[in-house]
Amino acid sequence: MGGAGEELERLRDIIALLRGPEGCPWDREQTHESLRDSLLEEAYEVVEAIDEGDDERLREELGDIFIEAVFHARLAEERGAFSLEEVVRGANEKLISRHPHVFGEERVKSAQEVLERWQERKQRERMEKGEDSSALAGVPKSLPGLMRAEKLQKRAELAGFVWPAPSMAWEKAEEEWAELKEALESGEREEIERELGHLLFALVNAARMMGISAERALRRANAEFEGRFRRMEKLLAEEGLKLGALSIEEKMAVWEKVKRGEG
Repeated sequence: MGGAGEELERLRDIIALLRGPEGCPWDREQTHESLRDSLLEEAYEVVEAIDEGDDERLREELGDIFIEAVFHARLAEERGAFSLEEVVRGANEKLISRHPHVFGEERVKSAQEVLERWQERKQRERMEKGEDSSALAGVPKSLPGLMRAEKLQKRAELAGFVWPAPSMAWEKAEEEWAELKEALESGEREEIERELGHLLFALVNAARMMGISAERALRRANAEFEGRFRRMEKLLAEEGLKLGALSIEEKMAVWEKVKRGEG
């Protein structure tokens, strides 16, 4: 069995063959744009494997990410943009340059200091390249809303913009909830949406300051809801009942029965 480098080279050769004249018609038609959604989907499947603690699935899903990365590198190489070697070299150089406390003489005292220095270097690199050097630069706009909110808040905190205590963040969330209730009373849809966004942002921040990821918390709630709903469907089917035919009171009674059964 070959080493990682040999297997990576084999993967590159396979993708080059698939893209070639004797390869696959589907693979030859693909572009960076057409593969965009599949890359995102594969990343989420990696996250799901991690959440499930499934090592075998994680191994498989990480392999799919490698396929996506090497495929994109091949597309870029075909149009003369960059090569796979340049991608890997850039990754190696980035890790080394951003870890001078490991590969150089610099010393740090904590993981927090590592993050702060990392962010400082990224900003300096952007300034040297004439790019956006804001503390918030580089946070992808395509991230899910909760995840992007947390990322923006972390960046702002590293720059020194943060509540002194989590309790103040929760007070801010309560303030946003009050403003949302006022918007609900007004009935103005755009204002309701705006204030709802403010409330969500404040809740993400308050949770983050307590070491809780709002994204993970919501995924957990989603999983709990799905599990309960499926058990409710099964219970109703066993009793010969249809959900749509029940009153709201009957539906809630079945829902509570399912919840009690979890204990």
